[in-house]
Amino acid sequence: MGLKGEAAIVGYVELPAERKPTGDPLFSLEQYARLSAAAIADAGLSAGDINGIITPGIREASSFVPSTVVEYLGIPVNFAEIIDLGGACAAAMVWRAAAAIELGLCDAVLCITPGGTQVPQSDRKPRPSFGPWGASSNLYGSPQAEFDIPYGNLGQNGPYGQMARLYGSLYGYDARAAAKISVDQRVNACATPGAAFYGKPITVEDVLASPMIADPLHMLEIVMPVSGGAGVVVASADVARRAKNRPVWIDGFGERVAYKTPTYAQDLMNSPMVQVAESAFAMAGIGRSDIDMASIYDCYTITVLMSLEDAGFCAKGTAMDFVSSHDLTFRGDFPLNTGGGQLGYGQAGLAGGMHHVCDATRQIQGRAGAAQVADCNRAFVSGNGGIMSEQTALVLRGD
Repeated sequence: MGLKGEAAIVGYVELPAERKPTGDPLFSLEQYARLSAAAIADAGLSAGDINGIITPGIREASSFVPSTVVEYLGIPVNFAEIIDLGGACAAAMVWRAAAAIELGLCDAVLCITPGGTQVPQSDRKPRPSFGPWGASSNLYGSPQAEFDIPYGNLGQNGPYGQMARLYGSLYGYDARAAAKISVDQRVNACATPGAAFYGKPITVEDVLASPMIADPLHMLEIVMPVSGGAGVVVASADVARRAKNRPVWIDGFGERVAYKTPTYAQDLMNSPMVQVAESAFAMAGIGRSDIDMASIYDCYTITVLMSLEDAGFCAKGTAMDFVSSHDLTFRGDFPLNTGGGQLGYGQAGLAGGMHHVCDATRQIQGRAGAAQVADCNRAFVSGNGGIMSEQTALVLRGD
């Protein structure tokens, strides 16, 4: 049971990362429209080919989000859905689009993530901010408001620092090995125009000398928030045959949502990625050694380390040795996050997760330029929402 590999990514768009937004502020709807037009054009299709849409939440609608987007685009659809899984949204969008296509519900689906861009603000009613709460909810009645926030367990830096400390106490912590992830991904970012840190290499010493944010995590081990946006078009085999790019077939996926905040995790050292990756690889019918590149969600270096283990690329407790003994750059023996990842390219809100889908798509389509992995035909992509709590994965294939 699962996907048959009969739907493919045929076009993508990823805006250059901007550390300081330029241009006039855009509503989320405007961002969605511009990204959609670019992704459709990249595929060599027309708006009339699109009859499915998947969207994250947008600032201009608290409900009826897909219909609000469809209305704005002027594209009636047969399939519409909203996804709310944080950084796991992008991969979740892609597999749902593939499933809808294989079920015959639609032929081509927009999966778009506006991200991190300035939006117009009303003087009468300013938009509410997450403020210091981060991934925690401060709304009346939420468990986080009663049991987490009053005791300081909030946001992302602290909880991920806790996970890294726990990891170190159980398996040992090699700060230089963790820093190497940022260094190798910066090499990839330096070969990817549009990355926030394009042309700005770093060393392990640079990482370890950067400010300690949440012990043992340094500043250069944590994502750079940027403005941007990204998205893909997923299409049926019939549509893919007339698209202009090499189809990137969606052969397998996995998804598991276990908790929202780490207070309620049964086991912080075994994330939902264990089940997610097993599902994706089993569905695709291949093993880990068949993968030519991996694009793993990298909000923190500890996220990469744990995901490598839980996805089965190395045994539990050995990820430090794994990253130390492998070249993670696009020219290496284990190409990882070849567009720079979010640590090197930047995290444009939810588009940070879509960066990983675009990264793998570029590679399989042979469009990664200076960062191209030789003979790249299969990729593993992961998504991560919350604090390792919402996990998704894709196995992608070229013809």
